[in-house]
Amino acid sequence: MSYDSIIYNVADSIATLKLNRPQSLNAFNTVMISETTHAFKQASRDKSVRCVVITGEGRAFSSGQDLKEVEGRGDDFSIGDHIRQGYNHLILQMVDLEIPIIAAVNGIAAGAGCGVALAADIRIASEYGSFMLAFSRVGLVPDSGTTWMLPRLIGYSRAYEMAITAEKISAERAHNWGMVNKVVPAGQLDEITAAWAGMLASGPTLAFGLTKRAMYKSAVTSLEQSLTYESMLQDIAGRSHDRREGVQAFMEKRPAQFRGE
Repeated sequence: MSYDSIIYNVADSIATLKLNRPQSLNAFNTVMISETTHAFKQASRDKSVRCVVITGEGRAFSSGQDLKEVEGRGDDFSIGDHIRQGYNHLILQMVDLEIPIIAAVNGIAAGAGCGVALAADIRIASEYGSFMLAFSRVGLVPDSGTTWMLPRLIGYSRAYEMAITAEKISAERAHNWGMVNKVVPAGQLDEITAAWAGMLASGPTLAFGLTKRAMYKSAVTSLEQSLTYESMLQDIAGRSHDRREGVQAFMEKRPAQFRGE
């Protein structure tokens, strides 16, 4: 399927999704929200895809919601409905995807763009990358999952500070706070992201997906419930090809050939 506001392609088991509205710093309009959601759904259905990379075209990851689109809809426009029908579906699509998602943060990730970056499993930021909860600048509440994701990554006090000050957080500070996994030179972002994506795509992606499921589940369960859930998921992983292959490869002292099944 061709898209108007994103670029999507699959090669070597890696799906790359590039937000492609550089003239607006990749601000999300209704079309781009829908197309990004559709692309993640497409990746979930494509058995050849074992890792997804999301990044931005030009000098931004995403500046967030396209305010011109919102303001052009008049006073009867419901921001809540817009979020429920758009961003909520996108964030849940990302969280529910049981293959690794890497956000290659090439520039500013603000507002909903920050939420999308946080919904990825791994964040690799360019030295010029930055993060910002810009909502308070226009009298709004953080959305796109940021009130759930961010406190869990950096703690309540820092997350609340970001929300009320709308301060831009540099990639280096974001790394120190635990928001990103790695900060790299801008010229090496694509190369290093590709290396990570290749490593993950060749790994035991069934186990990766079950691990993701367990960690999200643990946020709303007790230790006892988490222990029970881990046991159930371990039964699934234990019956997989990847588990048998992993053990055999270990015994034979050779690299494992995982299939994600």
